[in-house]
Amino acid sequence: MVWLSRRSILKGAAAFGSATLLSRHSFADASLPVLRAAPASAQLAPAGYPATPVWAYSREAAGTVPGSEIRVLAGESVRYQLVNDLPQPTAVHWHGIRIENAMDGAAPLTQATVPPGDTFDYDFVAPDPGTYWYHSHNRSTEQVARGLAGPLIVEDREPWLGEKGAATRELVLVLDDWLLDSDAGIIEDRWDDLHAASHGGRMGNTVTVNSVAYPELDIQPGERVRLRIINMATDRIMTLSLPHLSARLIALDGHPVRPRGAETLVLGPAQRADVAIDGRRDGEPSTGLMLDPGNDEWVEIASFIHSGDTVLAHNPDVRPLPAWGTLAAPDLSDPQRETLMMEGGAMRGMREARFAGKTMGFRELAANGMVWAFNGAANQMDEPMFRAALGRTVRMELTNRSMFPHAIHLHGHHFTILSQRGAANMEGDVRDTVLIGADETVEIAFVADNPGVWMIHCHMLSHQQSGMMAWFEVA
Repeated sequence: MVWLSRRSILKGAAAFGSATLLSRHSFADASLPVLRAAPASAQLAPAGYPATPVWAYSREAAGTVPGSEIRVLAGESVRYQLVNDLPQPTAVHWHGIRIENAMDGAAPLTQATVPPGDTFDYDFVAPDPGTYWYHSHNRSTEQVARGLAGPLIVEDREPWLGEKGAATRELVLVLDDWLLDSDAGIIEDRWDDLHAASHGGRMGNTVTVNSVAYPELDIQPGERVRLRIINMATDRIMTLSLPHLSARLIALDGHPVRPRGAETLVLGPAQRADVAIDGRRDGEPSTGLMLDPGNDEWVEIASFIHSGDTVLAHNPDVRPLPAWGTLAAPDLSDPQRETLMMEGGAMRGMREARFAGKTMGFRELAANGMVWAFNGAANQMDEPMFRAALGRTVRMELTNRSMFPHAIHLHGHHFTILSQRGAANMEGDVRDTVLIGADETVEIAFVADNPGVWMIHCHMLSHQQSGMMAWFEVA
């Protein structure tokens, strides 16, 4: 692993560590606020390097990465007119929101892409409090890697900040991973790199926090702060440590969990974690947000700088977040049983899979840009993986037969972890994206209570692009 450091860019950075089913014409509504997707620039590399040309979302001022934070109260509407000023078609997916199907932004499944110079009106209710995000869902491997993503925060209906045992303020921490050249430009000629896609994906050499390299974050000694951590990287799993801050996990993928210790976190691409921390009271001036880039050596990617008066000691117990109260519990007495088997990639591969209506061997699949498969099919968009009646509980076994982990995301639904073999998940947690390690199996269950056609895919976006994408129907 090679990183852009504070002082110099080290050499030799590793490059990696169908048809529309439904479309929706949008009539332009001049009353909607604008969410513009357009070229911009950002200072991603440390001071002394040039700004990086990016693609970014903006609402009023110039585009930024991450995109402008969108914040609403649970039960309120999110209403924006997407204006596409990019040289490519695009669409916006509102990740993790249990949303009306036509608003999901999952091109080409739920809407047609928005051509350059055109618009699309998004108008939906955000029913559940939590930490979410929005991002491009067309040519995502490229468009998200160029910067088209931003945080979406849905605030609790009931007060939490400032209550006894809760935090007094919050910080949104967007983690991202950039593959930059020696002039801090995004390396652009490897969007379809099958070597990277058949391994862990397109890995970068610069990890940023809120698009800043090595930021310093202020905290008072003893202060309790809610961190909303979002992994917006296209492919990198973020293994994080928060030493000396008494970190407790309070939510995963927006859904509350009973507070538990969280000095170390593992977040696959698209996953989020809300964590309560207490500023250290031992007189030390700082502590780091640490990342293991995959070599078992911790790297500091941000610093918490302690200053100001010491806050009176908190109760060591953290106040739980308010329950959602809107998510139906799965009925496991007689569920519909489904399976998702992942195979392919380097060092193991697969003998054959269906693609574009034809059974192909691995070499022919690779020649067509496909190196991964779900249930023996690559990029299966011609028919659903399964259908479920509205209100039916689906129990699904997800088995990874490859040598690499996968972050499987279900659109339109949250699900409960039932059982797992491996350390990345805890039974009973509710998520929208689950990280499944090599040769692991995870069982999940959800109530199919959101009608429509919904994508299911790996959120290692290089894996999605090269075969790990399908859909299911609820009706």
